[in-house]
Amino acid sequence: MPDELAQQGQRADAHRNRERILKAAAEVVGEEGTQASLRDVARRAGVGLGTLYRHFPTRDALLETLLRSGFDQLTEEADRLLDANLPPERALADWLGEFTFRAGAFRGLPASLMATLGDPDSALHTSCLAMREAAGRLLRAAQEIGRIRPDVDGTDLFALANALSWITDQAPSIAARRDHLLTLIMDGLANSNAR
Repeated sequence: MPDELAQQGQRADAHRNRERILKAAAEVVGEEGTQASLRDVARRAGVGLGTLYRHFPTRDALLETLLRSGFDQLTEEADRLLDANLPPERALADWLGEFTFRAGAFRGLPASLMATLGDPDSALHTSCLAMREAAGRLLRAAQEIGRIRPDVDGTDLFALANALSWITDQAPSIAARRDHLLTLIMDGLANSNAR
């Protein structure tokens, strides 16, 4: 019985540490960006670096946990927009607007998201996959009615959306022009034969 109580106490302590790490990571990454020092995260959480790495063995694993709910919300939003009675190109533009806004949540996030494309072993790659696939469904719906160029694929779309997010990340003064720049992207994606 004492061993069982000790194990429960250890599990509860581990759970508290994990939650403290996530809270501290949200603060530190919010202040310093996705390349923030993991040592700073551990310090702010009041745990050792080894404890942080036991819970999150890589930076991507920590970022994936921080970002997963947002990715899930974007996936759900794509599905909701598909089911809404909107023109498919409008649904795609609305989703891209939401994506580019959220990708600007943490400095450096657009670059981290682009890096996931070439690293299928990354925790972020797997987490982003459902979101990218949902965006692909929006893209295909707009292509099926001839509104978006047929030579555009999901990777192109993801790269363009991330490029817009990166620009506003690098030059915050441009953030006010995000909607205008998104309109320019949508104009570039439009099927000229449908005009």
